[in-house]
Amino acid sequence: MENIIQIKGNVKFSITMDPGVWIFDDRKVDLTTYFLEDHQEQDDELAKYKKDISKQWDREITEGATIPPTSSTKPLFEKEKLLNGTFAIPFKPFLKNAEVGENAKALIIKTSDSEVEIPIDEAFKLLLGFSLNGKPLREDGPIHVYYGDGSNQNKPITNVIEMRVI
Repeated sequence: MENIIQIKGNVKFSITMDPGVWIFDDRKVDLTTYFLEDHQEQDDELAKYKKDISKQWDREITEGATIPPTSSTKPLFEKEKLLNGTFAIPFKPFLKNAEVGENAKALIIKTSDSEVEIPIDEAFKLLLGFSLNGKPLREDGPIHVYYGDGSNQNKPITNVIEMRVI
């Protein structure tokens, strides 16, 4: 149970997060390249869906409705990436599901030896690291917390026990 992190406090629903299952989540991002790329805020998953459907429609118009064959090495590459990758997941969906109170001011990240307070608007931009070189973060985990701007990329918040909205 030491790998479970809770979001509680000034939220409508307390959320229990299990970083052990995030490797299978499509929202995960590659931390080795994430802060090098330009990220545009997409508030709505519907916008992403519409963009994907639009691409598919355009491809079908120009190339026809046939699906090009995929390379037989792609599944092997994806498996290798999962086994050796360094991943994080955006914190925003968890906060949205918890339904942060309208008067919430900050997120307190409690670690094994201290507490870090982050303004609530910045909390929505956090990334939660859960894998380093294909391995779970057992020694100083279960998660590492990264600021959305990458300013603590080389020194994330570690040994996280709990997250509390105030």
